[in-house]
Amino acid sequence: MIISTENAPKAIGPYSQARKVGSTIYISGCCPFHHQNGSIVGEDIVEQAHQVMKNLKAIVIAAGYSMDDVVKTTCFISDMANFVPFNETYQSYFNEGIYPARSCVEVSRLPKDVLIEVEAVVSK
Repeated sequence: MIISTENAPKAIGPYSQARKVGSTIYISGCCPFHHQNGSIVGEDIVEQAHQVMKNLKAIVIAAGYSMDDVVKTTCFISDMANFVPFNETYQSYFNEGIYPARSCVEVSRLPKDVLIEVEAVVSK
């Protein structure tokens, strides 16, 4: 089943915002794009990370799940020097102690040269 919401940016390529298979949701990489016009929101890692997590949360909610149901994320950042401020922002979107498993890697380039992209697996 395809999961789609107007509260997160539309896919900019041949992929879905998310797919549901059984009780598991696979969310495509979320970038800091505005859900209405696709513009980049924010100039620094904190602003962009907030937008990424808002987009991710909108998809989670559209699927009928909550952020407590996020079991795994993969985070791609353009500069590992941004790890600490990203981490502080990321953490604020989860309840204390209910953090998903996570990988965080530095990559050389992301779509539209944004600073961060996060994908997720959600399951009840």
